[in-house]
Amino acid sequence: MAPGAIDFPAISRRRRFARFYRRPEGSGRGDAAKRAQQEDGSAEAASTSWLARNRALWSRALEPIRPFDAPRACVTPWDASWPLSRELTSARRARRLVTAQLDEWSLEDLADTAELLVSELVTNALCHTRGPLRLNLCVRGDRLLCEVEDTEPSRPVRREADADAEGGRGTELLGLLAESWGSTCTPTGKTMWFEMPTQTPS
Repeated sequence: MAPGAIDFPAISRRRRFARFYRRPEGSGRGDAAKRAQQEDGSAEAASTSWLARNRALWSRALEPIRPFDAPRACVTPWDASWPLSRELTSARRARRLVTAQLDEWSLEDLADTAELLVSELVTNALCHTRGPLRLNLCVRGDRLLCEVEDTEPSRPVRREADADAEGGRGTELLGLLAESWGSTCTPTGKTMWFEMPTQTPS
């Protein structure tokens, strides 16, 4: 065969047998990358839908958690929350808010004790913490829960006040008048709380 001549039978044979050795569709690198992107997209969509479902499921539980400076909130008929400014009048405002809310919930019998204890918590927060405050009230079953949130992570130290001391009896009042009380650490500081029964024991 002369140099440069083309062997047509050989080419036709290669074409004839090439169909038997053709790569399956999607076996190339580009197709593999596309398939990986599609899988990543479907996984991301599944993750997003799972997150959306769980967010909707837990929104009722997460909704009461609000920023300190958020306006007054009433998540459910038995939840209420207010921001408190760092002013000397905030303790008085907290007492008025507690009295009005308990009156709305037909729990007037608890107003005197609740407003006294809330006033102690707010006053203590004003004296020993910095930053904004928030007051939360909620009724769960036969319990009234009162909370005062602040941005100071350190918990209060219980001390015995002297007979002639002007202050320092907040924890004693909580122990005497509340059914239970304590403090809980939060991502933004802590929450001082106390509970009272909404019904008088028989």
